[in-house]
Amino acid sequence: MEFHHVSILLEPCLEALHIKPDGVYVDATTGGAGHSLRIAERLHDTGRLVCIDRDDEALENAKVRLKDVWQRVYTVKSDFREIDRVLAGLGLAGADGILFDLGVSSPQLDHAERGFSYMKDAPLDMRMDRTQALTAHDVVNGWSREELRRILFEYGEERYAPLIAAAIEREREKKPIETTGELVEIIKGAMPAKALREKQHPAKRSFQAIRIAVNDELGAVREAMDKAIDCLNPGGRLAVITFHSLEDRIVKAAFQQAAQGCTCPKDFPVCVCGGKPKVRLTPRKPILPDEKELADNPRARSAKLRVCEKIGTDA
Repeated sequence: MEFHHVSILLEPCLEALHIKPDGVYVDATTGGAGHSLRIAERLHDTGRLVCIDRDDEALENAKVRLKDVWQRVYTVKSDFREIDRVLAGLGLAGADGILFDLGVSSPQLDHAERGFSYMKDAPLDMRMDRTQALTAHDVVNGWSREELRRILFEYGEERYAPLIAAAIEREREKKPIETTGELVEIIKGAMPAKALREKQHPAKRSFQAIRIAVNDELGAVREAMDKAIDCLNPGGRLAVITFHSLEDRIVKAAFQQAAQGCTCPKDFPVCVCGGKPKVRLTPRKPILPDEKELADNPRARSAKLRVCEKIGTDA
């Protein structure tokens, strides 16, 4: 697979990370390696960039794309929820900057055989790590109707989740649902006519939900945020790009909790928990793509960049 990928919010990310030439940086979602390349180009040979991804093809692509800066780069196949173990395994005490670009990379969507896209017919797969056991085929054909309804509603925010889950159950009783094309037709057949006339593709929310379930994306984000903050050196920056409200709420909550410190009830006259803020929000609100980027890359339209900075022990 060739990774043709347009990095989203690239310049704002580079600015947010405050890259030091001799620092240690982590691209926790290497993907097409566009962010990785620009970070590594700003490092001297004493600096290090750790590239993490679950997708073997992404890591193979990174080796090619980063060949001119390879002496500064480590590539590691891992779930980003293991970021603390990755750094420890490389003998690195911490990082001066960490980037997460959440969601599915363009190559995963564009290559039909991966089964992520509702626009192309392919076997039901959707695994970011193609060595893992669970696939979209397993979820669609093996999970209960109630569990399907739950993930469609919670992960896809799909208001027709009960109708779609029931339709999937009816169809798989006749024969297994094998391809993305079959699933799209089942979803469309379950929805009322007015829903099919909406601008958004009728299968978009359901495919998002199944993909999130297959890869445990929200669980990974929850675990990774706290670990990433703890892995930062004083003054280090954490930058996270999200693409839908579920991810963004998790990231926002993690940042706010880390910035709050004290968890005592507001009516307590003094703090008794001893909690201290770990980070400051820089800035407090998310950074959004500008009009030029939106015109150049429509996939950026839902992107939000949140940034926080680790507070030093003497703060």
